[in-house]
Amino acid sequence: MASMHYGTPSSLPSDYALLSRYATARDNEPADDLHDTFEPDDTQDDMTPYRPVIRRTSFPSPYLTPLQPKLPEPFASRVPVPDEYTPLLVPRIDEEVGPNIKSTDSQSTARVYRDELRILFKYTVPVFGYASSLHNVSLTSCPACRTHLLEYSLVVASVVSIGHLSTVALAASTLGTMTASVTGYSIVQGLASTLDTMLPGAWTSPQPHLVGLWTQRMAVVMSGFLIPIYFLWFNAESILLFLHQDPDVAHLAAVYLKCASIGLPAYAFNCISRRYFQSQGLFTVPTRIILVIAPINAILNYFLVWGPKPFAIGFIGAPLATAISFNLISISSIVYGIFFVPSTAWHPFSRRSFTSLGVLVRLGMGGVGQTASEWWSWELIGLAASLLGPTALAAQSVLLVSASTTYQAPFALSVATSVRIGNLLGEQNAYRAGVVANVSMILALGIAGFTSSMFLIFRNKWGYLFNNDPNVVRIVASILPLAALFQVFDGLSGVTAGILRARGKQFTGALLNLSAYYMLGIPVGLWLAFRRNMGLHGLWYGLTLSLIYCATAGVWIALKTDWNREVEKVRKRLEVDKANRDEHMTHNGLAVSA
Repeated sequence: MASMHYGTPSSLPSDYALLSRYATARDNEPADDLHDTFEPDDTQDDMTPYRPVIRRTSFPSPYLTPLQPKLPEPFASRVPVPDEYTPLLVPRIDEEVGPNIKSTDSQSTARVYRDELRILFKYTVPVFGYASSLHNVSLTSCPACRTHLLEYSLVVASVVSIGHLSTVALAASTLGTMTASVTGYSIVQGLASTLDTMLPGAWTSPQPHLVGLWTQRMAVVMSGFLIPIYFLWFNAESILLFLHQDPDVAHLAAVYLKCASIGLPAYAFNCISRRYFQSQGLFTVPTRIILVIAPINAILNYFLVWGPKPFAIGFIGAPLATAISFNLISISSIVYGIFFVPSTAWHPFSRRSFTSLGVLVRLGMGGVGQTASEWWSWELIGLAASLLGPTALAAQSVLLVSASTTYQAPFALSVATSVRIGNLLGEQNAYRAGVVANVSMILALGIAGFTSSMFLIFRNKWGYLFNNDPNVVRIVASILPLAALFQVFDGLSGVTAGILRARGKQFTGALLNLSAYYMLGIPVGLWLAFRRNMGLHGLWYGLTLSLIYCATAGVWIALKTDWNREVEKVRKRLEVDKANRDEHMTHNGLAVSA
């Protein structure tokens, strides 16, 4: 992965002054990549307005002559003379790309598209690694596994471990996991998606410390939302009995939720910290951490559930192992952030962490509607499939696992797209932001073409990967052509959702999902399945119809976006934060530099 551009807050005049001072450097003079500058420190509320900082140039290539002595090759770099394409703001995402071309020249346009295709691919791969865990996915049909599968495998591992105890225990753990997903994890994921809007643009702006400030604000908002979730989890038994669940299963499910609640704050923190790293281009950090913790989680499940006598504590060992693993991820993220990542993005704790919370709540509620509405719809479809009999339910599990696995590639692409567009909006680069949106949709179609072809080619044998029942295999084979079509619109819908998050349009995404699933897809699917006797085929026709609607509307919105207006919105948001900072400093009796 390319090195990052880390810098401290600066202003347009200060960067331009440096550029003007050193623009006459000879093109063939070798130079060190690092140089020291002195500039105002907007992140500190003290009487020391200046401090030395290290800024690393990155875009499109180094263009400032360093102040330090020259280094011999191969450590020296070439310093080109700046031209009209050279940006005045120094971006903090190090990408080897061409100039910000706005002409209609076909070769120039093709170059920009190639650059952004390469960058999106580079960003997508580590996110895909984080989101993929096929051997764990195949053990559950939970729709929550459609996102962040490797992290969710920590929860799945507990279900697998409990499955060795008894049928009642397995049913209770499944019910507990489903309840936790619907009432807790989906809410947290939706709230955290707000940071997809706030952080990337802040990182590439003149105020990168806003990344840390918005992260702290989200932690405050998330803490408030965890209170009602805890209330639900600690009163789960009475709620489940009210819903006519088996008393023994309801009791054990409530015990599961109480033990799992130990890891709920850590789960919320992990959703926040992952976006903190990703907004800075550090996509591999969450992947590295989860790859270390996932095996530890499996070992904990073995010892705490059905391991040796001194360690095994039975049923409650599984949710405790998951909670411990979530906390280990949080601790690892903190350690990595403190010792291995420069503090450029961090903001000191202050009263400003409790300001502008309404913005996050408003966007967060839209994020919950966008994320949880889709999450819950798959729960409803799974419940409907269970009414069709065990064979249909088994086929639904195979199809859902297959669709969930293939969805991870476009989902990873949507995360990469959201971050890349946010970074470019922070750099005030409207042209490339629009290019990224177009490239991401083209790439989504390419991914869908591959997965759809795979389903069509192997459809008669696909079911045998999961089940040996000929009836299940036959049903799976008959629905896979529809699932192949499903891939195209599922991928486009996921990527356009990422574009909406980058623009701060979570509420629009929520309206799309709510109308697509609850007003169109699910009613039509239930009508076809039970009134027209189409069975599982009817449910999947309804799902496909909802995704066609979502994808079509999402693509239309993305193509009609005025990216110059989006840049202006980010600029105004940053100006509000700067004004708040100045007011805060004035209130504390500090002189604010011009």
